[in-house]
Amino acid sequence: MTLLLQYTLIFSSVLLLVALGGCFAEHSGVINLGLEGIMVIGALGGALVMRYMPLSVAPIVMVLGTIIGAVAFGVIYASLLGVACINFWADQTIVGTALNMLGTAAATVFVKAINTAANPNDVSSVIQYIEPKKRFLVNIAGFEFNWFMLVAVIALIVAYVVLYKTKFGLRLMACGEHPQAADSVGINVHKMRWAGVLISGVYGGLGGITYILAGVSEWKFENGVAGFGFLALAVMIFGQWKPTRIALAALLFGLFRALSNVYMGFDFLYNLNIPSTVYNMMPYIVSLVVLAFTSKNSRAPKAEGIPYDKGQR
Repeated sequence: MTLLLQYTLIFSSVLLLVALGGCFAEHSGVINLGLEGIMVIGALGGALVMRYMPLSVAPIVMVLGTIIGAVAFGVIYASLLGVACINFWADQTIVGTALNMLGTAAATVFVKAINTAANPNDVSSVIQYIEPKKRFLVNIAGFEFNWFMLVAVIALIVAYVVLYKTKFGLRLMACGEHPQAADSVGINVHKMRWAGVLISGVYGGLGGITYILAGVSEWKFENGVAGFGFLALAVMIFGQWKPTRIALAALLFGLFRALSNVYMGFDFLYNLNIPSTVYNMMPYIVSLVVLAFTSKNSRAPKAEGIPYDKGQR
């Protein structure tokens, strides 16, 4: 049960971070379907920091450096969505889909290039971070605590305060509900939408590095992030674009995702004889079932996905 709890919390942290990123983007009026690609690129940034940062540095330096690397790569990649959809009014669904496809491919090519440069015989897309990963883990009475669990909690608190307790957050949400009205009182809609997209890059990048640190001590980038960007979107919709509800939804989806990691012990303990493939499918089946029953009552920001036309009233 300890292992199940451990995996539930780390996968919930991933889903929470990425879903909050999508929440900021959509509250500003931009649908960010490219979260999957942002996660991959953010994971690449963090993994590169872990690979090249000297092991002699203090653990806190390693943690902060990895966070900065993941955030920087996530923000840069998310800016492609901003340029295409905010500046050039491109279709947000198509651009998001393209970012997802490009993210995994670009990360794979990049990692293969640096591996080949270091060793001509190495054409893999794998980055190892065996020793650096230990800096992120603390063993507490048999429970393996990952510092990104704390990062996720802090990110949740920040998201709630920013959206509901600050002038910036209220203006951001106004741009996603009625941008023309927001513009009429002096709010720069384009800047606020850019802010929402870039913040989604911050959260998406953090979610990406958290995801690869939840697994083994290396990552093969051509595998992507196994659909976690889309699971996070399901979490966001189920959570009704509200941080506290998103947190609860992330715990639910994280539990089912964790079951696929510990299914052998769980199945042996209760003698269920359920095939492992069923456990692997459960998070995605649950997302389909949940959305099928809840999407009818979902209330998304009214202006999401609609390019802002200053002349339209």
